[in-house]
Amino acid sequence: MTPVVLSRPQQLGLIVLRTLVGWHFLYEGYTKAIVPAWSHAGAPLGHWSSAAYLKASTGPLAHLFHQLSGAAWLDKVDLLIMAGLILVGLSLMLGLFTQAGCVGALLLLALFYISAVPLAGVAQPGAEGAYLIVNKNLVEAGAVLVILTFRTGRIAGLDLFRSSGPTIQPTETLAS
Repeated sequence: MTPVVLSRPQQLGLIVLRTLVGWHFLYEGYTKAIVPAWSHAGAPLGHWSSAAYLKASTGPLAHLFHQLSGAAWLDKVDLLIMAGLILVGLSLMLGLFTQAGCVGALLLLALFYISAVPLAGVAQPGAEGAYLIVNKNLVEAGAVLVILTFRTGRIAGLDLFRSSGPTIQPTETLAS
């Protein structure tokens, strides 16, 4: 197997992608943990809960998500979601345990995607766009797959200090 050789711009692009995806996860987790939810009228509602999101589920496992929305232990699920988002975000932004962070990101994105697979193809009330099969969760999962397969923790990040594996060295020419 030939070692991966990436140009500096390619490496920079991968690290920027990893950082942006990491920031998205971190900020989503942070806002769910710290910032209260808001009503449509602009009034604070208290702590974030996934109950409304689960009740609105339309995906292939909708019945399971609907049941979960009323579970007595939903607050523990909410805490796991918040913690998962924050940990994945920190992992990707810092380049620490990057591969595990990518796996966590893919699991969360898969859950978010299957809860509401976009099949309508037209704008939905309250949604930010019109999607047919491919939505932002699927696109972000594709980005995470790129981060995972290129092992970006070996390019830059704290994984460099804990890894005994080879780092990815830049080259000034593009690898074919």
